[in-house]
Amino acid sequence: MSADAGQLPEGASRATDQAAAEVVGARRPVDLGQGGPIAASAPGATVGLGMPGSGPPKGSVFDEHHPPDPALLSDCVHCGFCLPTCPTYVLWGEEMDSPRGRIDIMKGAVAGDAFDANSVRHLDQCLGCMACVTACPSGVQYDKLIEATRAQLDRRVTRPPSQRWLRRLIYGLFPYPRRLKALRGPLRAYQVSGLGRLIAWSGLRDRLPEPLQAMEALAPKLGRVEKLAERTPATGTKRRTVGLLTGCVQGTFFPDVNAATVRVLAAEGCEVVVPKAQSCCGALSAHAGREPEALAFARRVIETFEAAGVDNVVVNAAGCGSNLKDFAHQLRDEPEWAARAEALSAKARDVSELIDELGPVAQRHPLPMTVAYQDACHLAHAQGVRGQPRRLLRGIPGVELKELREAEICCGSAGTYNILNPGPARELGERKASAVLATGAQVMVTANPGCWMQVATTLARMGRRMPVAHTVQVLDASIRGVPVAALLQRALDGPGTVVSTVDARDTSPNATGKRSRANHTSPSA
Repeated sequence: MSADAGQLPEGASRATDQAAAEVVGARRPVDLGQGGPIAASAPGATVGLGMPGSGPPKGSVFDEHHPPDPALLSDCVHCGFCLPTCPTYVLWGEEMDSPRGRIDIMKGAVAGDAFDANSVRHLDQCLGCMACVTACPSGVQYDKLIEATRAQLDRRVTRPPSQRWLRRLIYGLFPYPRRLKALRGPLRAYQVSGLGRLIAWSGLRDRLPEPLQAMEALAPKLGRVEKLAERTPATGTKRRTVGLLTGCVQGTFFPDVNAATVRVLAAEGCEVVVPKAQSCCGALSAHAGREPEALAFARRVIETFEAAGVDNVVVNAAGCGSNLKDFAHQLRDEPEWAARAEALSAKARDVSELIDELGPVAQRHPLPMTVAYQDACHLAHAQGVRGQPRRLLRGIPGVELKELREAEICCGSAGTYNILNPGPARELGERKASAVLATGAQVMVTANPGCWMQVATTLARMGRRMPVAHTVQVLDASIRGVPVAALLQRALDGPGTVVSTVDARDTSPNATGKRSRANHTSPSA
């Protein structure tokens, strides 16, 4: 990509995008608001962002264990329908940072072409949001292709020491609930002490590596953890017995969401079983290509919920839900597990999906407020669950639902992407936060802890804090008759919300002139 590519006039569309859109009858990029200037991070995306110094695989490009399937690769006809929905292409306009460009890299590797560091970087820079899967008219299974490729890269690419250290930290911590819970005490003490604000004012935060800065900023406010009963009876006639996957990040940093999920399911006629000592489902590991680790987690989850004897396994984190539904594919090579994995996948439901499937029966009390619903990528694109949460929210008297522009574009969280690639994640976060603000809604509602942290933190950094809540928390408030003011206040300042607001030392355009509003945005703003 040329250095002057970022000089496109506001509202202009790239010729290649325009032609591709016309061929398939898609909306043009300019119609989607994605034809304007290239993002500031574009130069870094082509010279060193992501995996600088990562070498190509040693020996042959792919080994024989599940390389990308040539039959699936051949499904791509290069129509370009995916381009306006791909976050990295939208940011940089780089062909090799689009789904079809990455598929070309995979095709070349299957044919025997050697990878270079750039090829590895382009594949690593994919967020795995699967918006391209939704957009593709040819049914290209990009999710399967990128998963297979990343497993190959994890086995065959030697990453630089800093990246190896960071990945060991991330994947040695986040998929382990006990390790995360051990951090709650020190992290809460850090938050209460105000040490974080002191570090920000002193400038010490700016000297930390960017991934550590991102982790510190994303950490949500911690509150009291409500202990969940191992078995909660259904209210009224029992309609279903369900097991709740409590999740790693969800259970540690957003326990209020789990508590609300149990209350809502019980109110809707479900007996809720919460098995003790749950393990990670393996979503982060699977999406990063850490196949052995992901499969070990999957087996433990299957054993746990088989023992629970439930009709459905309910999930309230989009990434976890999409992973459970993929267990059958992940364990396809293991005869003793394949059928069990398929049975578990068939039982998995997002909480909004299950309630919509059963049909709501609990009385809804009015919540007169405007809601901006943000589609979590692994709910909308990976699971195809879009209408269900919207129907549930619209079923609450007084709720007015606002749709986001560019709803198909990822917020930049993408599991651990906002830690591994904080630069483009920040730009995508600002894009999503601006879309939320443009709705004029009083509260943003989403269905994934990563999206919650990413957008809420970005709004705070922009000096535009606003209440953020999970879909099930809004349902819970309506069923229990919680006043709107109380719901919004808790969604602004309660557990799970942003601790640090915009850094007083931040001189970015988004921060300038907005610092005074950082802590004082009204819930109704």
